[in-house]
Amino acid sequence: MSSSSNDHRKAVALLCFCAVCWSIAGVFVRRLDSAQGFEITFWRSFFCLLSVLAVLVWQQGRHALAPLRAMGKAGLISGLMWSIMFTCFAVALTLTSTANTLLVSSISPLLSALLAWLVLGERIRTGTWAAIAIALMGIWWMVHEGISTEGATGMLVALGVPMAVAINLVTLRKMRAQVDLAPAVLLGAVFSCLATLPFISLTAVSLHDLSILALLGAVQLALPCMLMVRAARHLAPQEMALIGLLEVVLGPIWAWLGAGEQMPAATIQGGTVVLMALVIDAWRGRHPPQAANRTN
Repeated sequence: MSSSSNDHRKAVALLCFCAVCWSIAGVFVRRLDSAQGFEITFWRSFFCLLSVLAVLVWQQGRHALAPLRAMGKAGLISGLMWSIMFTCFAVALTLTSTANTLLVSSISPLLSALLAWLVLGERIRTGTWAAIAIALMGIWWMVHEGISTEGATGMLVALGVPMAVAINLVTLRKMRAQVDLAPAVLLGAVFSCLATLPFISLTAVSLHDLSILALLGAVQLALPCMLMVRAARHLAPQEMALIGLLEVVLGPIWAWLGAGEQMPAATIQGGTVVLMALVIDAWRGRHPPQAANRTN
């Protein structure tokens, strides 16, 4: 097995682990006493900030903030995209249905593929286009019973999620050999906290809720987001966005196992279709295509 192929497989496995971490949000949010919307977003981002800062202090000591300065403009862009992802999903849920939000968010592989082709010259395999199409159909089937024409504003807000995902993944891919953008997760958390702070009361959340949000900030945001930056060195943006759809498939399973929520047949059927698309693309992508020979 070549070093490149081995690195690619390890990156796929790492990103699958990240998707598992991201997918636990729903089951833990359902155990909150009263925190909602902006409160969840603020405190989750705050504890994400503390977690990333702790990692930087452990790695860099007194020079913990040096990696932030080293990122330059690319770090600011990535940090802004992280903050949009952290914030828009929660806000969209307050303005439209979960089904509408998930459906809009699921177009991230399509946008990532298009942006990678336009900006990086990535050659997108026909099989990857097919996997994206099949995965989108699977997501649609999972949520089709809850889709409505109401909540157009919420759907527009939700559109910020896949757009930010695509821009962030392309930025990570473009800068993978030049600078470490993992500290940009900290910037994203800072921006997210600043954006939601005016809409919350800092004393309104119980200690019980804070403990859950601390867990989510560390395990559901900080850890997988920093690891995703590592995986971006060996995976194309469209691959990463496609694998990231595992979050949508696994989320209802954890809610069923941990919170006793019902899992409709459509969720199982659609999730199976998405998994089939991911497995087929991963199998066909054992020898990942190289970016087109052009100067970025």
